[in-house]
Amino acid sequence: MINVSDQQVPHAPRSLIVTLYGAYGRRVPGPVPVAELIRLLAAVGVDAPSVRSSVSRLKRRGLLVPARTEQGAAGYEMSPEARQLLDDGDRRVYAADSPADEGWVLAVFSVPESQRQKRHVLRSRLSGLGFGTAAPGVWIAPARLYEETRHTLERLRLDAYVDFFRGEHLGFAPTAEAVARWWDLARIAEQHEAFLDRHARVLRAWERRADTPPEDAYRDYLLALDSWRHLPYADPGLPAALLPANWPGTRSAAVFRSLHERLRDAGAGFVGL
Repeated sequence: MINVSDQQVPHAPRSLIVTLYGAYGRRVPGPVPVAELIRLLAAVGVDAPSVRSSVSRLKRRGLLVPARTEQGAAGYEMSPEARQLLDDGDRRVYAADSPADEGWVLAVFSVPESQRQKRHVLRSRLSGLGFGTAAPGVWIAPARLYEETRHTLERLRLDAYVDFFRGEHLGFAPTAEAVARWWDLARIAEQHEAFLDRHARVLRAWERRADTPPEDAYRDYLLALDSWRHLPYADPGLPAALLPANWPGTRSAAVFRSLHERLRDAGAGFVGL
């Protein structure tokens, strides 16, 4: 089995902790003890000091809340904000099929010059949610991203600066050509290829195995999920008809789904679920 060092992929401890809570932490009754966080992160190559410092940063951001287990051990549970973020993310991360063409949502914003820092935050957040740029101050995404975007902007108190519209593209250029202007498809394709380079061989190794040991399954699944969960935000899930031929996102999604089906439940045994 491929081990952590073989994969040669830098995974930020903070990101791995969020991934751990997303994959398994929501199924743990009560807070996850600090000692358990250290054990579970050690399996993917993160040392105890890095776990503690990363947990502190997530606590300061309001994503983790300190709490005691029933046995009195110190631990952390997700804040309501963190649960909302993970619930929103599930619809992207675990999407089963290629999306249909359901139209577009437009985000049009105007921020006073006296608050121009919020303009930067808005652009950054919309980009991070997968929006492309149709024109200055006009951002576009598949219509299904509206709810998550609304939650995000409300949470950041940026909703007062934005108007949303739903619509369809009527030309003049073919929609596929317009999409290539709105998004940097070459950069997105590179990210899919990077995921395939890292994790397709992990899947091939599992396909040669009859057994599924819990610790191996947990380790490879957590690393794959940590790599994958960022991709559906870089790639908003455009309809296949609007994408270049042999789009690598189709292959990377298939690799992740196969790893998810093979490893997630088996890895829960190592977590203790």
